[in-house]
Order: sequence, then structure tokens, then C-alpha cells
Amino acid sequence: MKRPRWKTLSLRARLGVLVAAAVAIAVVTVSAISWGITRADLYDQFDARLQSYAQLAAKAASPAEALSTLRSTTKPGPDRNNGLTVQFSSAAGVVTGVAGAIPELPPPPPDGLFNISRAANIHRDGGRFRMWTAPRSGGGTVQVAQDSEDVEDALGRLGFWLLAVSAAGVLGATVVGRAIARSALQPVDDLTSAAENVARTQELSAAIDVTATGEIGRLATSFNAMLGALSRSRDEQRRLVEDAGHELRTPLTSLRTNIELLIHADANPERQLSAEDRSRLLTDLDTQAVELTALIGELVELSTGERPTEAEERLALADVVTAAVERTRSRWPNVSFDAELAEADVLARPAAVERAVLNVLDNAAKWSPPGGTVQVTMSAASETVCVRVDDEGPGVPETDLPHVFERFYRADTARALPGSGLGLAIVEQVVTQHGGRVSAARAGRGGARFDLVFPLLKETQRDLH
Repeated sequence: MKRPRWKTLSLRARLGVLVAAAVAIAVVTVSAISWGITRADLYDQFDARLQSYAQLAAKAASPAEALSTLRSTTKPGPDRNNGLTVQFSSAAGVVTGVAGAIPELPPPPPDGLFNISRAANIHRDGGRFRMWTAPRSGGGTVQVAQDSEDVEDALGRLGFWLLAVSAAGVLGATVVGRAIARSALQPVDDLTSAAENVARTQELSAAIDVTATGEIGRLATSFNAMLGALSRSRDEQRRLVEDAGHELRTPLTSLRTNIELLIHADANPERQLSAEDRSRLLTDLDTQAVELTALIGELVELSTGERPTEAEERLALADVVTAAVERTRSRWPNVSFDAELAEADVLARPAAVERAVLNVLDNAAKWSPPGGTVQVTMSAASETVCVRVDDEGPGVPETDLPHVFERFYRADTARALPGSGLGLAIVEQVVTQHGGRVSAARAGRGGARFDLVFPLLKETQRDLH
């Protein structure tokens, strides 16, 4: 199916056509109204003059006397006396006398059908006349006609010039419309050039200058904001890949070294490993494989977590924290968990929130001494709910507090312990995505304290108030 020609035009062409059409319609409308008003005004003046002639003529005894009176009381000139004609008629509509340029005017209707003054256009001998008919005081009617060619010619000249002005206006509107379209769409051209440049060079820092206002200005600002977001996302992705490559290199190197040692021992019978050494190497391999699997899983979680696919729903946060505590308790049987939870509802993704709470609990259990207690409390304020986790470990050094939520960051005291340095980064990502915040500090018992603050559901906020 062939597309309509209008839809094949460019935006600039459409805007130019619309502007030209709007101006053309306005010019033609104003011209037509002006011509109509002028025509009505000219004929009103002409009819008023004919009416005054008829009033004078009605007092005369004959059409000739009336014509003479009219000529003596008006100024000479083609617009006053040319084609002036006076005709008397009886009450029965019979013409009783006529004087002037026209041999005979159309007779009026009988008195029974005529009782008001009126004007009419007539044509005689190729000329155009305007006729006014009025009653006489003694009965019958008087008709006064005058050549209206001057009025018609004036209207014709006015119509010609209005038509010429309208045509010039349409032509000017077309030129102005193209200029307006070019000027109005210049920011769009800049956006197009910037987008094409980004697509060609992959350079996301090529922002455009925002000089326009209104919708175009908002579009340019949004485009720059989009470029900035894409640039930050690419930088974070590059940084994640670089950090991941650095972190993966160590376990992979260790795995490769141990595997090569086992292969070398099997290839040289005279240098066989003892059963104890072989068992230790295999245990190391298993531990390193588990750590590597966990590291890869956390990398995937961190990278895909930037684009949440799980739907948000109304969630009883206490239920999620309770489930996370039970799972952590089974993983760390040597640590006690004490939970004091308040009821509060949030709008959140259940699996993501539980993963964040699990990471904080695992971190607390890892640093707690055998027999230590991890304290979990949950309290609701007017607009937020806070999940607080305190442990009895050594706590986080003051110099490390600003960095604990950074990817792959590990304090000097933690490098000997298992872990990837991604767990708390995932916590911050999840909480931030839900409109909350996280913080780390020293607990009252000397260990570490982590606060996960989520916004309360609106209905819950109203209930608290």
C-alpha cells in the first residue's frame, strides 16, 4: 500500500507547509472579510444617498421636477448624477411618469404588497444600477435609480489588490515558513548530528549546547543526560571488568599452579606426592573452586542487578528478615542470632532484599567469634524502616568505613579470610535501587554495625501517623 505523500515529507517540510498554510488561510480570510465589510459599507452609503434622493423626489409633482430638484441639490460629478433616474407609479403599480437616463424602471408591486422602503440591483442597457423604492405620501411609489458602476469598479479594484496581496502573502508565508522550520528544527539537527557522531565514534562525551527552551530544550537536556548516564554506565562496566579480571587472576593462578603440580607428580613416578600432600592439594583445589564459583556468581549478581527483572510487590519486611536469619543460622552454627523485628511493609523485590540481608548477616557471622551473638533489630519511623545488624567482631577500622561498600574492597585485616569483596557492594546496590540507603559504623558492643534503611509503603506511613 502506497504511503500518502504527506507522510513521506520531512519534518522540516511538514512544518513549512503548515506555517505557510496557516498564514495563507489567515491572509485570505482577512482579505475576504475586508472586501465584504468594504462592500457592505459602500452599498450602505450608496443606499443612504438613494434614500435621501427618494425622500426629496416624493415631494415633487412629477419625475422631471424631482430629477431637477435632485440635480440642483447635489454636487455635480459622475458619482452623483450619472444615470440618475426618477419614476412615479400609482398605488396599483402602474408607471405614471419617468425621467432620467433609463427609459423605464421595473414597476413596484401594488400597495397591498409594498409598505416599506427597499433597495435593489437592476441591469439596463448593459449598465449596473442601484434602485431605491419608497412610498409617496399621496399614494403610490417613487423609485430613484443611479448607476452603481463606480461602486462595482471600486470593489473590483479592491478585490484585485486584495487578491494580489493574498498571493504575495502566501508566497511570503512559504518563505517565512521554511525559515521558521529551519530555525525551529536547528536543535533537532544538532541532536541528530550528535547522535550520528556518537554512533560513528562511540564517544559518549559529545554533549550538545542547550540554547533552546521549551520542548526542544528539554529534549536536548534529556539527550545530554542520557549520554552522561551511558558514559557512567560504560565506565562502571569497564571498571567492573578490570576489577573482576584482577580478582579472578589470583584464584585462577592458584588453581593452575596446584593442577600443574598434580600433573607433574603423576608424570614423574620418582617424585610422587605423599598421600597427605595430595589430600591437601585436592582440598585446596576444592576450596578455590568453591571461592571462584562464589566470586563468579557475585559478579553476575552485581552486573545484572543494575537492570532489575524481578517485579516489585508489597512486602512484609519482617518476614524476609526472619527467613534470612534462619538461613544464616544454618550456615553458621557456632554463632547465635538474636532478632527483634517490628512489623513494616515496603514496596520491594523479595529475592533481592533477602539477598542483601543475607550478605550483611553472613558478613557479621564471619567476623563474630565462636559463641558470639549477632543482634538483628528492625524499627519503623514515620517514613522509613531500618534493619540494623550488630556483631561482636573486631569492627571496621575508621579508615575503612568510607570504602566498605566499594566493589572488591577488602580491609587489610580481611585479606586472609575467604570472600570476594562484592557482598557489601551488592547490599548497597539493592538498597539504593529501592530508594533507601546503607551505612556502616561501630556497634555499641565494639563490633561492626550495618544499617539498611528502606522507605515505608505509603499506606504504612498513614497507619503510623
